[in-house]
Amino acid sequence: MDIIKSIEHEQLKEKVPVLDVGNTVRVHAKIKEGNRERIQVFEGIIIKKQGGGLNETFTVRKISYGVGVEKTFLLHSPNVEKIEVVRVGKARRAKLYYLRERLGKAARTKEKVGARIETKEVTLKENLVEESVEETPVEVVEAPAVETANPVVEEVVDTVKEEPVVEVKEEPVKEEVKAEETTEEVKE
Repeated sequence: MDIIKSIEHEQLKEKVPVLDVGNTVRVHAKIKEGNRERIQVFEGIIIKKQGGGLNETFTVRKISYGVGVEKTFLLHSPNVEKIEVVRVGKARRAKLYYLRERLGKAARTKEKVGARIETKEVTLKENLVEESVEETPVEVVEAPAVETANPVVEEVVDTVKEEPVVEVKEEPVKEEVKAEETTEEVKE
């Protein structure tokens, strides 16, 4: 799942405007005609929002020459250039399907009293600046084969973890200890 989320995170837009159902918006969408590309503006009322994350969509309805036209846009699509909020509408429902049967002024939503048209945007991604960290070479110093009950060995292990370079003094060993057992205990 982490791989899918990371791929989706790359596709998200950095800033997305705050859209609510009932708002009148102007959507600037890219349209490709042959080898030419242009931007077409679609202005209407948002009648529904659905989905979340990369799959979030919103449907805009307008009446063009007496015919109702609805278009559904992906919020994070690269074909949606810009979204402007023209009017803040008052809606008490999540889906405004009842506007489909209405004509003229009845097909509009009431405007919120005292609502200012502000370009509120939500930042979804923050640009992460990667700091270059210079890596210093670490020298590995092997400790001599010593009994684990000796307190000198425990101090050496602690200093190896804290500092990259450690000087170790060799002490004579009375008993022979297997080298494999001591290296495993020093690593722990």
